[in-house]
Amino acid sequence: MEGPTPVSALIHAATMVTAGIFLICRTFYFFEYSPQISILITILGSFTAFIAGTIGLVQNDLKRVIAYSTCSQLGYMAFACGVSHYDIGFYHLANHAFFKAALFMGAGSVIHALQDEQDMRKFGGLKNFLYFTFVVILVGSLSLIGFPFLTGFFSKDAVLEAGASFFTVESYFGLSLGLFGAFITAFYSLRSLSRTFLIKPLGFKQYFEKSHESGLFMNSPLVLLSIAGFCAGYFLNELVIGFSKDFWQTSLQQLYDNNVFIEMENLNTFVKLLPLILTFSGASVSFIIYNFLSTNFKITILKIKLNPAFRQLYTFLNKK
Repeated sequence: MEGPTPVSALIHAATMVTAGIFLICRTFYFFEYSPQISILITILGSFTAFIAGTIGLVQNDLKRVIAYSTCSQLGYMAFACGVSHYDIGFYHLANHAFFKAALFMGAGSVIHALQDEQDMRKFGGLKNFLYFTFVVILVGSLSLIGFPFLTGFFSKDAVLEAGASFFTVESYFGLSLGLFGAFITAFYSLRSLSRTFLIKPLGFKQYFEKSHESGLFMNSPLVLLSIAGFCAGYFLNELVIGFSKDFWQTSLQQLYDNNVFIEMENLNTFVKLLPLILTFSGASVSFIIYNFLSTNFKITILKIKLNPAFRQLYTFLNKK
């Protein structure tokens, strides 16, 4: 399904796409007393986070990359619900709405500026033409990957820490896929950012000559969403999640044995830092590949891409 960018921002951030997670959270009592179904949700959620991320790795349409990142983040939300932390799942849902809407609206600004072109292979160098949009997408991308102290950092780390603290086989399985998904998310986010704004221009000259920032009417929502993507997670963190918080009252609850906030607080420091390490690793590798590699190294990568086995894998992921 494809639609205008503001519609994509609405359905991916706040309404239709996230309705399933909202339903799971609000019907928590079914899942709390059905541990086998919770196990299934944990496994499916972690698989979704991983598989949607691998598909996003090889997409060339800017909106599709952002859309598959939504699918991946939905997997994280489902994973949190599977380990009985519906408050963390809902918290990630709310945080995700801010920076994902900013990303979609920023992508719309890029597409509008380039005569409705969406293929990132025809972008490049737009930082010099669309500086404001670049800042918006930069904030949204950093929040998506979980850059420290931005909105996505608080909830994404909480999801993975909940998985590490639940002490079951399926939670550890989901945690491993979630950690690998964190690396992938950082990689494709920096890939789309680099191919759109940082590398040399690859499209038609007349497109870049005519490119311009959108007017005040289109940019005002971007300012608000960027501010929320920057700091909303910090202000909501202590309010909605944590031990003995009464924000949800009876809207979201869990069995006493399934509450692992004490275990999360006392989690091993290395385990807490692992998502951040993998995030920085994925972002760094992507940034280096798309901005600093020599021509000879790029030719080597091209030969790998043209290998029949790699082409089959690429086609499998690219065609979903």
